[in-house]
Order: sequence, then structure tokens, then C-alpha cells
Amino acid sequence: MGWCLGVLGLLLLMLMLVAAESKTHWSDTQFLKDFKNGIHPSSVNPGSCLSSWDLTLDPCDNLFTQKFTCGFRCDSIVSGFSRVTELALDQAGYSGSLPSTWNLLPYLQTLDLSNNLFYGNIPHSLSNLTRLRRLALSSNSFSGAIPSSMGSLSTLEELCLDHNNLAGPIPATLNGLKNLKRLELQSNKLQGKLPPKLGSLSSLKYLDGSDNSLEGELPAWLPGSLVQISMRNNKLSGMLKSEVFKRLRYLEVLDLSRNKLSGSVPFGVFELPWLQQLTLSFNEFSWIEGKSAGFEKSGVIAVDISNNKLRGNLPWFMALMPQLSALSLENNMLSGMIPREYAVKVVSPPSGQSTLARLLLAGNYLYGFIPHTLFTLKPDSANVTLANNCFSRCPHTFSFCQGAPQKPLPLCHH
Repeated sequence: MGWCLGVLGLLLLMLMLVAAESKTHWSDTQFLKDFKNGIHPSSVNPGSCLSSWDLTLDPCDNLFTQKFTCGFRCDSIVSGFSRVTELALDQAGYSGSLPSTWNLLPYLQTLDLSNNLFYGNIPHSLSNLTRLRRLALSSNSFSGAIPSSMGSLSTLEELCLDHNNLAGPIPATLNGLKNLKRLELQSNKLQGKLPPKLGSLSSLKYLDGSDNSLEGELPAWLPGSLVQISMRNNKLSGMLKSEVFKRLRYLEVLDLSRNKLSGSVPFGVFELPWLQQLTLSFNEFSWIEGKSAGFEKSGVIAVDISNNKLRGNLPWFMALMPQLSALSLENNMLSGMIPREYAVKVVSPPSGQSTLARLLLAGNYLYGFIPHTLFTLKPDSANVTLANNCFSRCPHTFSFCQGAPQKPLPLCHH
């Protein structure tokens, strides 16, 4: 009996010595083994990060040697051990599925596997990474639904799941990510409505859900912290409500193109103090709201509301927006004459105003005389298109009349 206890004591002592010599916590080493075992060996190319991982050695103790050249980072957090705090692979075309043992990496702060060939479902066990700040799985082949458990990652600041094959709805639980600054979900197969309580993401600056099949209205309550909203190429419908934009005081980019939005384009959009780019093309808007004041302080640089169902005259206030340099209203049902202010802004704008270097008005029902100022336009000084309208005289010797003939007279009296 005493001999047995002596042997057990010796074994325990040996294990303690091994642990003391190991710089990496055993659970981190075990996860790195699980992770590498889930990757197809044929996708691990020479010179890549994973090709240098020799897990017969201590990972953190050999990091940045020939045995572990890259792919993760270690920090001395727990006394006597180093913990893996960052797992960021190179873009080497790794293929495989992710393990379920993410609970073994409790100190991970960054996980970036972008631009590879990982597939399968996103594991629910990622919710164990309670210290995670950045999760980037962009440009892979992940499928299935976005795990609702991701809403428990309270420290998360960036969530990038774009360019995958993810399907189903955006989980309402993501509203719990109070520290989230960037949410990228574009180029997936997501369906359903946007979570109605997006406004609770009070730190969110960048929202991109483009190129999905999202439907319904734009939520009436969006975070006032947003700098960019990109929801192009979805199935969003309904009207844009003015109250949606009253809180978006920091918004710089709004892209809602290629949806099914209708009604009016609210003037409140043009009053946003920091807005620079507005893209609403390929929708079903019928008119643009206008006011006699408010546009003078606009900082909008580019507006694209082409390919809608806009009726009425050209919105005169746009010609007086000081920073506007690109305006596209092509392929609508606009009629009336071109205001002289448009031509002036193209050829010789007032001091302090930007030149309207891009004015695309083709494919409407504009008529009357083309402002004489436009005929003084120097070749290649601006891109102006007036083709396929109802002008009685638009000489093809001028570039802005080229591209297509004017509409037949019977069509101009539609």
C-alpha cells in the first residue's frame, strides 16, 4: 500500500513539474489541437500559419519561432500560465468545420477566420467566449442560422458574418449586444424582418445587411449613433418615416437601393447634418418632399434616386445644396423644365459651392428649352445626360444629348 502511494505521489509530482514547465494553459493547448484537427490537411498549404503549428511543443512558449510563426496571440493573464487571447488566421484557403470546444478559450478577445473556406454551422458554443470583442467569420461558407446565443456576448464590439450562406432571420437576441459598434451581415440568405428594437444597440455605428432577402419596413427606432446604413438589394417595403431620421444626427451614408420602398423621399433626409451619400435607386418612390429652408446647411455630396417612379418637377432645392456634386434622377417620370440653377451649378456655381460634376436626368419626361448655360459646357468637364426625354431641340452635337433619341411626341403627352 505504501509503495502504491509512493508511486502515485511520484506521478503527481511529475504532472506538477510538467504543468510548471508548460507556459500554455492545458485547455488552450487542447483547443488548438481540436481546431487544427477539424481542418482538412490538404487545405493547409506550405508557408501558411497552420502549417507551422507543431502541437507536440508548448504553443505560447514557441510562438513566433519556426514552429509557430503566426495565427494566435498569448498573454500572461493567469499566474503561471499564458492564455490565448487572439486567434486570427491568414487568408490561406483553410477548409473545415469549427470545433464545439470554445469553452476551452475563456480569455479569447479576437476571433478572425475571414477569407477562408470554413463551412458548416456556426457553433452555439461561441457564446462561451464572454470576453470576445471581435468576431469575424466573413467570406467563408458557413450555413444554417445565426445562433441566437450570440446575443449573450456582451463585450462584443464587431460582429462580421458577411459573405457566407447563412439563412433564416436575424435573431432578436442581437439587441442585447450593447457594446456592438459594427454589424456586417451582407451577402447571405437571411430572411424575415429586421429586429424591431435595433435602437437598443446604442453604440452601433455601421450596419450592413445588404444582398439578402430581408423584408418589412425599416424600423422606426434606429440607434442614433449610426454612421452608415447599407441595406441595398433586399425586399424592404413601405414608406420612409421622417421620425426615423430625426435621431440619426451622425449618419454619413444611407444606401437603401434595390428594395420595394414607396411613397415620398422625406425632406428630413437632406437635413441630416453629416450625411454625404444618399442612394435610393431602384425602388418605387413617387415624389421628393421639398422645403424652402434647411437645405443650405446640407453636406450631401452624392444623391442617387434613379429608377423609381418619381413624378412632378425637378426638385429645385437640390441645385442649391452647397456640397452636392453628383445627382442621378434617371429613369423616372419627372416632367417640366430644367431649372436654370441646375445649369449654373454644373457650369459655374456660386463661390463656396461645389460644382455639379455629375447630373444624370435621362429617361424622364422633361421638356421645354434646355438652359442656355449648359450649351457653354466644356467637353469632358462634367457628365450630364438628357437623352430619352421630351426636349423639342437637343442637338446630338452636344454630349449631354447623346445616348438615345428624345421620346416620340405622342409619348410625351402621357
